[in-house]
Amino acid sequence: MVTGDARTRILDAAEELFAGSGYEATPTAVIARFAKVPKGLVFDYFPHKIDVLVALVDERTHIEEGRDVDAVPGDPAGTLARLARGLPLRASPAMRRILFREADTHGSVKERLSRLNSELIRRARFALELALPGVRGDAARLEVAAATFAAVLLYQENLWQLTGHQIDPDAVAELIAHALV
Repeated sequence: MVTGDARTRILDAAEELFAGSGYEATPTAVIARFAKVPKGLVFDYFPHKIDVLVALVDERTHIEEGRDVDAVPGDPAGTLARLARGLPLRASPAMRRILFREADTHGSVKERLSRLNSELIRRARFALELALPGVRGDAARLEVAAATFAAVLLYQENLWQLTGHQIDPDAVAELIAHALV
């Protein structure tokens, strides 16, 4: 008899293993062994190995779309810094590693990152419009600033994973804000 929530244990095991070794290098038998469940039970919940990855991405990464932006008129740097601290991706470090590792080869993962990027750009542009009311007419500059901000934040995830180095989001916010004023 399997104790605990077997499906959750399977996903927990897959998350840890995919983050460490990658999706392709992780056999379902290893996931089952790590989750302490029979291999057949993995296939009861997830008929194909790809279904495990899709479930992880769908269930363990949440992009908070449409959330209000905490903008202060006249303070674009502070507005962007607050936005960076409220990065709208809620996922464990292991899930973020999986997202960035598997995006090149799996459509559902790439789609999730694309949605994250679009939401970051949308939110940064809106925040800048609120923080810089006089610059509202310069849509192209705001769009480039928002896209740059999103790119740096997303790149930060990869940089941290590869080197352990972190980019100071407040410094990025200051740099972008100074370029706009």
